[in-house]
Order: sequence, then C-alpha cells, then structure tokens
Amino acid sequence: MLKQGLLITALASIVFAGNVKMDLNAKYGATNFHTKGASQFASMVKDYSNGSVNITVHPGSSLIKGNPLKAVKDGTVAMTDMFIPFTSGGGKVFGISALPFIASSYDDAYKLYQISKPEYEKTAKKWNQKFLYSVTWPASGFYSNKTMTSFKDFKGVKTRTYDKNSASFVNSAGGNAVALPWGEVYSSLRTGMVNSVVTSSSSGKDGKFWEVLSNFTKIKYAFPLQAVTINLDYWNSMDKAQQEAVLKAAKEIEKKQWDAVRVEDTKAQKIMTQNGMKISEASPILQKQLGVIANNMLVKYLSNADDQIKGIFAEYISTASPEVKKVFKQYRK
Repeated sequence: MLKQGLLITALASIVFAGNVKMDLNAKYGATNFHTKGASQFASMVKDYSNGSVNITVHPGSSLIKGNPLKAVKDGTVAMTDMFIPFTSGGGKVFGISALPFIASSYDDAYKLYQISKPEYEKTAKKWNQKFLYSVTWPASGFYSNKTMTSFKDFKGVKTRTYDKNSASFVNSAGGNAVALPWGEVYSSLRTGMVNSVVTSSSSGKDGKFWEVLSNFTKIKYAFPLQAVTINLDYWNSMDKAQQEAVLKAAKEIEKKQWDAVRVEDTKAQKIMTQNGMKISEASPILQKQLGVIANNMLVKYLSNADDQIKGIFAEYISTASPEVKKVFKQYRK
C-alpha cells in the first residue's frame, strides 16, 4: 500500500496542466551508443508531443542499482533501458537474444527480434510495463591476452560473463566464468581477478580494453538486446496523443539505431585497432567446437520451453541464414 501511495503521489507530481515529466534511467555512460539513442528518443518525444512530454535521461544507472524490471514495475523509476539477458529471470523470452550463435549477422538478429517481439511485449506487461523499443549490441566476442584458436586456449582463463548463458558457454569451453558488475570489470582486469571478457566491440571501445588486454577474437557469440520500457501507470497517465507521440518516437529510434549499430561496430573496431588491439576472426576449429556447445545449449533451453517460445524458434530457424542452420542442424532434426 505504501508503494502504491508513493506512486500515486509521483504520478500527480509529473502531470500538470496536461504536461508530463518523466525520468529515464540509462544503464551506461553518456557517450555509450544506447544512451545516445535514449537521448535522441527523449528529444523526439518532446518534438512529437509539442513539448507536452518531457523525458530526462540519467546516464550511468544513477537512478537504479538493482533489477531494472522490478524498479519499473514498482514505479521506482518511470522508464529505463535494460540489458535484456540480465533480466532473463523475469521471463524465458528475455534470454533468447543471448543464446550463443543464434544469430550470425545483424539481419539474423533483427529477424529473431521481430519474431520474438510480441512475446517481449506480453512478458513486459506482466511486469506492469510497456515495451517501447529494443536495439541490438554489436556481436559479442572474446577479449583476452591471446588469440583464442581452440578449447585449449580457454583453460585457466577467468572470463567475465554477462548472464547465465554466457557463463555456461565459457565453462563448457573449459574456461572459468566470473560474474561481475560492468563498473568493476576494468579494475578487475587490472588486478588479475579476471583476464578475459565476453562483450561487444562497442563495450571494448568504451572500456578502453586495449589498456589491459591485447586481443579481440570475433566469434559472434551473440547479438544481445538492450530495451526501453515504461511503467504502465505512467503510460496510462498520458493522453492518447501523448502516447502516440511516444510510440512514433520509439518506432523511429528503433529503426535508426538498428541501422546505426553497424556503423558503431565498425567505428569501435577501428578505434581499438588504432590503440593497439589485435582483432582476429575465430578459427574454423574454434567455431566448430563452440558450435557444438551452442547447439547443446539451445536443445537444453527448449527442453522446458512453452509452445510460444518453441514457436519462435521454429519460425526463425526455418528461415535463418545458412550459418545459423548449420550450427543448429541437430535441433532441426
């Protein structure tokens, strides 16, 4: 009751004479690709609502320190962006984009997202929020002090992973997965607590990993999603025209960012190379070895999935690229 009362008070304070003011918690720093997208989204909403909806973006997760799904559900914050795989405990669909090798390109990732989107929206609603838009990260790879060529290179390597899927993947390859908040990764690399990281080119660029690691092996592990949601009580406090303005901005920024992420990927790799990072493609041997793990993980993931999740994969894999079909040939049987 107390939380409900506080939320009502908060809603009353943000709506005055038809104008709405809301805060959007952005997980990463102001210069991050997704945070920039959130800022553009806020600006577009203001324009499309004729100034009646004002969203203030707060970088660096300054408004949320815990579970973003719960924070938005409770109305602790009106809006947030969130790394979807991190919230996989909130719904099985949230783990899809971080399954290894489920996509081999941005086109694959976008196709999977479009097929999965209705289930994302349905699950978000169960958490008292509206799913507004989502954009992929550049493909995850391995940062280390050597080029990863086969399973033998994983032995003894302490790798920072970002969710249960990536942890299982690294452990299955013979490495040692370590769970760490993003803010502690750089210092942990300095001290030797970890000596490898699974993440994107964009994150490696933002984290200046070339100062502590020498190699980035592009295995295209996954194209995980970042999403923006809004608390349903805040959403319902807006009139129809304001809601339409938000949806219009969400649709446009989603398309714009899905196009821009390719440029961000290329830019990030160029910056890392200029700073001494060696970037290499995964060897055929490594790709084959990791593909076996990926296939086994998908089979396990689907073993206790409901019909909606299984339907997503049946539709997706039937039309996926040859690279994806090759990895998951066992599942298709």
